[in-house]
Amino acid sequence: MFLLFSLPSYAQRDNLNMPEHDEKRYYFGITFGLNYSQFTIHYTNSFAANDTFKRIQPHWSPGFNLGLMGNLRLNKYFDLRFVPSLSFSEKRIVFDMTVPTDSTSDRLIESIYMHLPLQIKFKSDRIKNFRFYAIGGGKFDYDLAANARSRRADEFLKVSPIDLGFELGIGFEFFNPNFIFSPEIKLSQGLTNQLYRDPNLPLGNAIQDLHTKMIVISIHLEG
Repeated sequence: MFLLFSLPSYAQRDNLNMPEHDEKRYYFGITFGLNYSQFTIHYTNSFAANDTFKRIQPHWSPGFNLGLMGNLRLNKYFDLRFVPSLSFSEKRIVFDMTVPTDSTSDRLIESIYMHLPLQIKFKSDRIKNFRFYAIGGGKFDYDLAANARSRRADEFLKVSPIDLGFELGIGFEFFNPNFIFSPEIKLSQGLTNQLYRDPNLPLGNAIQDLHTKMIVISIHLEG
């Protein structure tokens, strides 16, 4: 995809595509991509002495994102960017139990985040039909699939729906005749403890706090 979208620009590298774009006060776009997420776990002080669990290990799992983008030009080098999207993700946890018998369980926690990040975008000078940029900002996530209030008997861990955090990333802009093709990679780190403590769930009692970490590889198509 990267080659297909960028080749027209390089075939016409002597022509400046979308020369008026840098003077736009604002513009919009769409975004889609892949994400890889996992929990960062901190254990309770009594975890080492716990006879129920020998190991609780988080693992990375894939998902995907789909959303819109609005970009407001602040000056030559800085933009304010809002990228509301839906993020479908899974976080895998493997744990070894000794009670009632020695066994290993592999469980997935599925999330559907309403992802609302507000970012500052720093842009380099434009080099023909190419530009580099970096982003940083905060985010608000609401998990539409959170099970904090669930009463199902088979739940092994409960998570709260609200998460606040920060994001850092880099990307590239390739100017084509009618749109901008922008591949981007970013790290999204949650700061809110998402563990919903339920005294009836032994796994939750062995964990002190739970944070979401996500790597997102996106493609933006901007106008």
